[in-house]
This record gives sequence, C-alpha cells and structure tokens, in this order.
Amino acid sequence: MNDMVFSITAHKRGNGDATDLRQHGFVPGVIYGPDREPMPISVDALPLKKLYNEAGESSLVDFVIEGESEPVKVLIQDIQFDPVKGTMMHVDFRQIRMGVEMHATTELIYVGVSPAVKELGGTLVKVQEELDIKCLPKDLVSHIDVDLSVLCTFDDAIHIGDLKLPAGVIADEDPNTVIAKVTPPLTEDQLKAIEQENTVGVEAVEVEEKGKKEEEGESEAKAEDKKE
Repeated sequence: MNDMVFSITAHKRGNGDATDLRQHGFVPGVIYGPDREPMPISVDALPLKKLYNEAGESSLVDFVIEGESEPVKVLIQDIQFDPVKGTMMHVDFRQIRMGVEMHATTELIYVGVSPAVKELGGTLVKVQEELDIKCLPKDLVSHIDVDLSVLCTFDDAIHIGDLKLPAGVIADEDPNTVIAKVTPPLTEDQLKAIEQENTVGVEAVEVEEKGKKEEEGESEAKAEDKKE
C-alpha cells in the first residue's frame, strides 16, 4: 500500500463556460461513483498538476468538496490534455468504496539488471508498462516492481504469473502473458542483410526520383513544343 497521503480541494460548479474557468487557472471536471450522482466540479490547475505528477491514476486521494464536511476517497480516473499546449483540459474523479473490491491499473517499474543483457549483449524487450489489478482500496499500490535479474538467458521470460504482488493484490490479466524478455544480438549475416535492404531501398528511391524528373522534363519539353 502507498503510505503517502494525497488530497485536493474542489469547487462545485454549474453549467458555466469551461473556457472561462481555464482562463482563470481552473480545470473543469466531474466526480462520480456508486454513492453519488455525477457532479460538475472545478479544481485549481497548479495543485492538480502536482497531484497528478505525484499520485498518478493509481493512488487514493482525499477529495474535499467545498461545503461538504467529510472528504471522500477518489482515484484520478482520466485527464484530458490540450494536444498542442499540453495543458489540462478536463479531469474525472471516481469515488471509491473502501470496503469493496476494486479494479485498477498500476504501473510496472523494471528494476535490476538482466545478465542476458549485461553479459550476453542482448536487448531488453518490455512488452507492457502497466498491469490491471484488483484489490481492496486499502491494498492499492502505485506501482509493482519487476525484477530483471531473473533474465539470465535468451530463453528466459517474465510472465504476469511470475510477479511478486503485494498482499491483497491480484493480477487481473492472463498469468501466462509475457511482460519482459531479452532478444539476442544480431549476427553479422543479419546485420549485412539489413544493410543490403537499406541500400536497395535507397537505390530504388533514387531511381524513382530520377524517373519522375525525366518525366517532368519530357512534359515541359512537350509543352514548349506546343507553344511554338
């Protein structure tokens, strides 16, 4: 379980202009869950950015709504970003029931060094960066470590079922799914084959460009003949 305590304060809002809120430094959003109807809210952008960087989407947050006496436990369910500016445009908070099993997605953090990489010159392949889990809210973790030191040969692989999960946490995915492995370095023949393919590709592009220029030249010449 994550021992850090995260919190944020939100303001109730009506159906006003979301653009106006953003211009004044707020992010419009909504909180919803099993114990309440969806409620439009707004959150100060700076504390929200700090919260998201530290808590992510897999840490419980004490959510305080102005005017309500008790905070509720929530997860940051989703944040929409401006594709150009990268600023936060909208945020969804999902209220959590503390005594009920929940589903969440947590980050996989790869730790240690693989002997197959260090000693055999292989390349580490990380198949996935997150894991779907289920647990009680009190057992929720922000990440799960993946020990790479078990990858000693190119035949070794780490499966979801191999992960050492914290007490109370269950993987909600196929245990036979491979999440990390090491591929052997390319042989000289393979490197030469790739080099030849690249050379052929470049030559083909050059020939195509030359053909286009010749066609353009012929078209221009025909156009000049017609003018004369």
